[in-house]
Amino acid sequence: AQTGSRDIPYSQFLREVDAGRVKEVVVTGNRVSGSYVENGTTFQTYSPVIDDNLLERLQSKNVLVSARPETDGSSGFLSYLGTLLPMLLILGVWLFFMRQMQGGSRGAMGFGKSKAKLLTEAHGRVTFDDVAGVDEAKQDLEEIVEFLRDPQKFQRLGGKIPRGVLLVGPPGTGKTLLARSVAGEANVPFFTISGSDFVEMFVGVGASRVRDMFEQAKKNAPCIIFIDEIDAVGRHRGAGLGGGNDEREQTLNQLLVEMDGFEANEGIILIAATNRPDVLDPALLRPGRFDRQVVVPNPDIVGRERILKVHARNVPLAPNVDLKVLARGTPGFSGADLMNLVNEAALMAARRNKRVVTMQEFEDAKDKIMMGAERRSSAMTEAEKKLTAYHEAGHAITALNVAVADPLHKATIIPRGRSLGMVMQLPEGDRYSMSYKWMVSRLCIMMGGRVAEELTFGKENITSGASSDIEQATKLARAMVTQWGFSDQLGQVAYGENQQEVFLGHSVSQSKNVSEATAQKIDNEVRRLIDEAYTQARDILTEKHDDFVALAEGLLEYETLTGEEIKALLRGEKPARDLGDDSPPSRGSAVPKAGARPASKGDEPEAGLEPQPH
Repeated sequence: AQTGSRDIPYSQFLREVDAGRVKEVVVTGNRVSGSYVENGTTFQTYSPVIDDNLLERLQSKNVLVSARPETDGSSGFLSYLGTLLPMLLILGVWLFFMRQMQGGSRGAMGFGKSKAKLLTEAHGRVTFDDVAGVDEAKQDLEEIVEFLRDPQKFQRLGGKIPRGVLLVGPPGTGKTLLARSVAGEANVPFFTISGSDFVEMFVGVGASRVRDMFEQAKKNAPCIIFIDEIDAVGRHRGAGLGGGNDEREQTLNQLLVEMDGFEANEGIILIAATNRPDVLDPALLRPGRFDRQVVVPNPDIVGRERILKVHARNVPLAPNVDLKVLARGTPGFSGADLMNLVNEAALMAARRNKRVVTMQEFEDAKDKIMMGAERRSSAMTEAEKKLTAYHEAGHAITALNVAVADPLHKATIIPRGRSLGMVMQLPEGDRYSMSYKWMVSRLCIMMGGRVAEELTFGKENITSGASSDIEQATKLARAMVTQWGFSDQLGQVAYGENQQEVFLGHSVSQSKNVSEATAQKIDNEVRRLIDEAYTQARDILTEKHDDFVALAEGLLEYETLTGEEIKALLRGEKPARDLGDDSPPSRGSAVPKAGARPASKGDEPEAGLEPQPH
């Protein structure tokens, strides 16, 4: 009913129709509504029955008649809602996709957009003052900063801005930090992306993201694009196995085009980092794309001291902390390892409720990083403890009596990590090459543990505790024969190609390039080297039997002995133990001066570390 309409009896409605005062009528079921001719007011009434004569009566008076289906109010609303709901749903979906597309690469429709993140000073500005220990690499990158600050200085003399710089080095040496410091010094936008962010499940996404990344860079030029772990997308084309190579190669091709496509005056410099430069495509490494390759090696002793100073800026140090001594005792440590060392020492000092970090915390943290945490809760029987003590004493005595060996720094029978005991040696300096005499002595030291078990407990009671020693000795002996030419029988010939996994190289399968006769000679030479080392270790421990037993008994009593304490013990002196500090006053609490556990250059733990040529 219309607003303001009045209800009238049906009989009155019929009289109004007969009198000609009704203008129009709307019939909805048994409901009749309409308006008058004179003043246009509306009315409504209900017919008690379906009146067949009503239509004739209305037509005779020229009344406009309309008919509508009979519905109640609720069904009308539902009908209206059912019509409107699909439109609202379509509108909502459209708005959702529009917002997602505006959001860039994070949106549902933005899978083809670049995932490069723009770092600004708000994320923490890094300068060259925050980078230490890699002076040569820093000098190479300082020129990049000069290019970005004043490109005309070099272009006046015909020089061109480098289009790309490849940072090469082991993990943790500071490649990413160097790239960020370049951006911080040059005060330019810094885009960062991982090599694995390009290729995903959709075909063509990688190439699209490369194009979009360079489009963003051109809008923010001059700027730097940093691609971390570029070997994920820049591997040699046609190498390896798997069906995803086509997509990866398409992404690499687009990257090659973009790198060689933009002009020098646009000020876009691409910096990439990798620890596998040997697997990168040659087209990626040529001048015009990556003009420079900057090597970022593990720091030397001077570099390690500078890195420790950088990370110890905000750490309260005790007067007895000597960073130079720490640097000398951490050969092979990367910048990340040194940062972890300082952090672990600070955590230990806080755990011991100290106000400053002392040398004790640094030494304990170094042992924890190198050898693993102590497992004093490990339940060892007296027999196992005795066997471990004699095993480690055999290593230590042979190390003290071979021709060439690194200084002995610690022996322990406290379980650490996965080892029941350990004897550690530390080089006096960074080692870049290894002599034949050193390697032969190394084999003898490795055999010392098994020989000690056999001499003390009998051949029938030897254990599997020397398994790691045997494995590492075999690897070293085989490398001496097949890689370094230390065999008169086989000569100065390298046998066997690169034994890395096939998916890292160019060939699909590994090929055997030695004959059966040569392979037999190799096995015989490896066996000869190990047998000679075993015999030499037996001779040393037989001759130095008293020292061997004294050291084993000392390990059973003190559990841990430093290199100086071992020498004092062999002279008949008792180790002096200081139990007055905050460290637990348990046996074996002596602080070693050095130790080695991780597979890092120059660090050879007695438990068996595969030496690597430098």
